[in-house]
Amino acid sequence: MSSSISNSSNTSIESDHQTRRTDFSGIWVALVTPFCASAKAEVDFLALQALASKLIADGVAGLVVCGSTGEAAALSEDEQLQVLDAVLAVAPAHQVIMGLSGNHMGQVLHRLAAIGQRQTAGVLVTPPYYIRPSQAGILHYFHEIADASAVPVLLYNIPYRTGVNMELPTLQQLAMHPNIVAIKDCGGNLQATMQLIMDGDIQVLAGEDHQLFTTLCLGGAGCILASAHIRPDLFLRLQAHINAGQLEQARVIFYHLLPVMQTLFEEPNPAPLKAALAASGAMQACLRAPMQSASAETASKLLRAMAQLDHIQ
Repeated sequence: MSSSISNSSNTSIESDHQTRRTDFSGIWVALVTPFCASAKAEVDFLALQALASKLIADGVAGLVVCGSTGEAAALSEDEQLQVLDAVLAVAPAHQVIMGLSGNHMGQVLHRLAAIGQRQTAGVLVTPPYYIRPSQAGILHYFHEIADASAVPVLLYNIPYRTGVNMELPTLQQLAMHPNIVAIKDCGGNLQATMQLIMDGDIQVLAGEDHQLFTTLCLGGAGCILASAHIRPDLFLRLQAHINAGQLEQARVIFYHLLPVMQTLFEEPNPAPLKAALAASGAMQACLRAPMQSASAETASKLLRAMAQLDHIQ
């Protein structure tokens, strides 16, 4: 599939990068990348576009493409751009964020420039992985990216994948950059989460599924979650209840969703999620090695938890 997939249908939404999305609140889905059941496990672009279209029609705030749930590490740079183009062909540009990770500044800036040639809402960027830079190194890295980016930058603090935590003072300094607008918060530090929300300089989005209710109740702007593939209507209702001060109604929904969230991560993400989506006929439950398909036990447990969601009034 060529990386020149037309996304001309989106040009009326955002004619150029001068039109920037500044509000990233709401329920964002960390989108999976479907693969074909073949020896090479090629990207299944038809399934990808069908899934993206359905989620947008369901009313989510948007989609994050080529993040960890999207198995970006298993995709070549060209494949990542092909996936982005395929999603942009069926989803409004202002509802698509592109993931960006790396540990070589030159290569990251090169990829950023390629992303910048497309119309997207923003880029979701992790700190450099494996090399474990200092906080000063992290500041330099993100300032370079934010200065160069044609679209807004969303921070992605996920220390258990990158090997380095973005400490609160670092996040507060980065939040002052005019092109850094939000954070996907997987840092696991509730005090830091609260402080960022109280500061009000950057939108805080829950990145850990089980932290959704807590983050929203504290005043977080929304979430970027893998589990939001499953019954996105319930995620939307949960946030609407919290925004309306109806915490008991929101709590009931959250505790129904929690078993699904927990089971989705009993094996490496996105294996259980792909099993669930395969059961619905949305895609094949295929991953690229060394990732392995979810066990039959986990898949069965997940389907039972999902069936319980039908009982929510």
